[in-house]
Amino acid sequence: MVGLGDKRGYLSDWLTQVWVRATGRNIKLADQTWLDGPVGSPRGIGNQFFAYYARARGLDVVQDGIRGLIPDFAQLELRNAGGVASEVRQFYEHTSEYELDAWSDWSGFFTPFGRTLALLFSRRLQQLNVPLSPLDSSKGMSSVVLQLRDPRSGAVQTAWVRELHATSNTYAGSYSICRVPGYELPCVKVVFPLPNGNAIVLMKPEVHPDGSFSVTSAGRRFGEAGFYFVLHLRASAACARYVPSLRESIRVYPAEGTTVRADHVFWIWGLRFLRLHYRMRFVGKTQLMSVS
Repeated sequence: MVGLGDKRGYLSDWLTQVWVRATGRNIKLADQTWLDGPVGSPRGIGNQFFAYYARARGLDVVQDGIRGLIPDFAQLELRNAGGVASEVRQFYEHTSEYELDAWSDWSGFFTPFGRTLALLFSRRLQQLNVPLSPLDSSKGMSSVVLQLRDPRSGAVQTAWVRELHATSNTYAGSYSICRVPGYELPCVKVVFPLPNGNAIVLMKPEVHPDGSFSVTSAGRRFGEAGFYFVLHLRASAACARYVPSLRESIRVYPAEGTTVRADHVFWIWGLRFLRLHYRMRFVGKTQLMSVS
């Protein structure tokens, strides 16, 4: 890999940033906070990113008690929130109490594409590492949920760091609820730190008649739910590139006992290129209560 110094990082990352700046939209993050989030180092991310991030910003890292990706489902303002199965809701509100297993299914045509991305970006940066084969996840994966609390304002961010035991490859992102200009209800916001910026996925929630719950990053234009590359320039200035061709959905549903399962599907240009299946098993000591 060709290095360009501590500020620009590696050539492949810098070229991506040049593309974002050339084709994206200049924004002020102070005015468009829905596109703000943790920014990565040009040298990589890794499983300790959020510990370093918290230390640099004077945030307290909370690793005890129950910690969920969505601490309170009421934040989503769902019209039919009561239709969400209690097992599904409790996974989102008690994520730290679950362990994960994952399986991957790449569409054959895209398998070389996935391996190329892993070689150029994911493994080097230790970020966005999805299993490339069943063997990658054969030994399981760790799941660490952290809360980053601002001692001054009391504001809390939630980070979820997953690591494949077989390869030690990392997938790390922050989770929150936000509003976007092009959608009337709150969206689930996932931020993946990248060199000098981040990838932000804004997902619309939906409750299904069978009690399952899904989030989908489907939109058509800037300002709607979907996938964004954001390059931070200086102070509150940034450049954001909306990528409507890339979409994903995650559907979580009850399974056996206190276990829930999820199907995570990715599409590009309308073609499915990857399906991940997760099993989330409750292993906490806290007795789960039924949700009315």
